[in-house]
Amino acid sequence: MSKVLRLVALAAFGAAFAATSGTPTVLVMPLAGVIGPASADYIERGLARAAAENAQLVVLQIDTPGGLDTSMREIIKGILASPVPVVTFVAPSGARAASAGTYILYASHIAAMAPGTNLGAATPIAVGMPGSSPPSPSKPSKEPAADKPESAAGDDAALARKQVHDAAAYIRGLAQLRGRNAEWGERAVREAVSLSADEALAQHVVDIEARDVPDLLIKLDGRKVTTAAAADVVLATRGAEVVTFAPDWRNRLLSVITNPSVALILMMIGIYGLFFEFSNPGFVLPGVVGAIALLLGLFALHMLPVNYAGLGLLLLGIACMVAEVFIGSFGALGVGGIVAFVIGAVLLIDTDVPAFGVPYSLIAGLTLFTAAFVFFVSGAALKARRRPVVSGSEELTGSGGLVLEDFDGEGWARIHSEQWRVRSAAPLVRGQRVRVTGRDGLVLTVVPDDSPGKGA
Repeated sequence: MSKVLRLVALAAFGAAFAATSGTPTVLVMPLAGVIGPASADYIERGLARAAAENAQLVVLQIDTPGGLDTSMREIIKGILASPVPVVTFVAPSGARAASAGTYILYASHIAAMAPGTNLGAATPIAVGMPGSSPPSPSKPSKEPAADKPESAAGDDAALARKQVHDAAAYIRGLAQLRGRNAEWGERAVREAVSLSADEALAQHVVDIEARDVPDLLIKLDGRKVTTAAAADVVLATRGAEVVTFAPDWRNRLLSVITNPSVALILMMIGIYGLFFEFSNPGFVLPGVVGAIALLLGLFALHMLPVNYAGLGLLLLGIACMVAEVFIGSFGALGVGGIVAFVIGAVLLIDTDVPAFGVPYSLIAGLTLFTAAFVFFVSGAALKARRRPVVSGSEELTGSGGLVLEDFDGEGWARIHSEQWRVRSAAPLVRGQRVRVTGRDGLVLTVVPDDSPGKGA
């Protein structure tokens, strides 16, 4: 037994020795597309993995047109706090690090670009109703907009200036922290200028120009970097083992559901499913699917910059259209619900960032589908109310039947293929047709019926 324990201890010691004396590891994280909540989650988990595995370096290979300010700041906080040096590498050729990508590049320990790439255009996009056009922050208009009061136009210009000043100070602070060109960074914010890879290297915006990741690692070998722990790390990247940390299913799912269009569709599916379940208890499947979709949609909206007034109008519109099914308002609730739904969907996402708005075509499609669904159900319910009763005691009144025996007072008759005890003020004979005029418990009141009527 002791021999086995010694062997286990030796194996563990050997594994630890191999881990500490083995080939250094470089974690490569490809990031393409718009930066959003899924991107922030992906990079945070990648940096945590690099720290846990004691990686030599993290290479963040990006190609992005920009993204949400909140997600960008989460990524930058993770980079600044990372004990593992981070290199932001704009690659491959033809890639860009625009807008939010420029801030991330400035925040990284080392900035690199591939030939044929560019960065810049970091002016913050104004927050507001999608499609709005606020005044230029660098050159505010001296005249108010034609369709706005002067005070409203002034408020928009002031808000734009505040956003630009805040962003300029932010990128200047990052540049000073990393020893990069702060003046150009501020111009990228205030004037939306851009640079190619050669120009960025010449103006000390980036540190290295490399063709690809292997070329980058060769050029980084021996470079000294100061990490968040205030420790100087000398990179030994030549011949390092390259490990690619690609987005997993969790990140891909998060990327899909945090698309504002998908989030809105999920929420609508959830509402439809719960509506079906509450209208027809016992189906189960619509309720389960609806609850899952609604929770996913609300989770996605929680991670997005949502305008809560828009969300409230959206829910109010749906509530009004559903109420139209149960309340005879002659279309007033339905029309009001459609108007509230459209306005709420337009205002729902509180940003003008590309790819993070809800397309008007989707809003129109969902509105038409919801309106058609609601009015179809309303019409079906109204028709059902106008139909004659076909079951129950109410339906017996007016029904026809046949007398089964001669009697004077009470006897038996066949009504609806059932034998009923009947009472009549006039004598009746076998085979005579009668019509039900009332009911007293289990006894029906009948009168002779000589006209063709319902059969027995």
